Amino acid sequence: MLNIVIFGAPGSGKGTQSELIIKEFGLDHISTGDVLRAEIKNGTELGKTAAGYIEKGQLVPDELIIDMLAGVLDSKEASKGVIFDGFPRTIPQAKALKAMLNERGTDVTVMLNLQVDDEELVNRLLERGKVSGRSDDNLETIQSRLEVYHNQTAPLAEYYIQEGKHEAIKGVGTIEEIFNRIKKVVASK
Repeated sequence: MLNIVIFGAPGSGKGTQSELIIKEFGLDHISTGDVLRAEIKNGTELGKTAAGYIEKGQLVPDELIIDMLAGVLDSKEASKGVIFDGFPRTIPQAKALKAMLNERGTDVTVMLNLQVDDEELVNRLLERGKVSGRSDDNLETIQSRLEVYHNQTAPLAEYYIQEGKHEAIKGVGTIEEIFNRIKKVVASK
């Protein structure tokens, strides 16, 4: 299986590039947010447990997220592979994902790290806010999200470097230029 973790700061183009990767390589998309909402909506035991945490304003524990992802992955046995969107975000999550995939005889193939400098990210997100009307795309919130990313999520890149799975992708240029860089990397795996 071709299992991709797409990684990058808010505004780096993960969503746009994920859609292109899915089409090009015939992968399934696993978004932790979508999986969580579906489990809750469907009233599964995992969904009920997760809803209990959310209602108390708490984060859903990693083990619960991994169990949900395992269920989705098991339902896609005939899949060529998946792209993980929004997960992992921490080293413990990355280790849990690796263990879950290894239990199924597979692993993360590559972690694509879309690299864009902060000034460009701020400009992109402010522009997206004007176009989409997203309330979280304002300067104060953007700066806060970037700070959280740099402090909490960016260290995950080091984990994947140690695993030999990290691929830095220059995330600046046209959508097509960036995607061509990604295609070369993924095709070589």
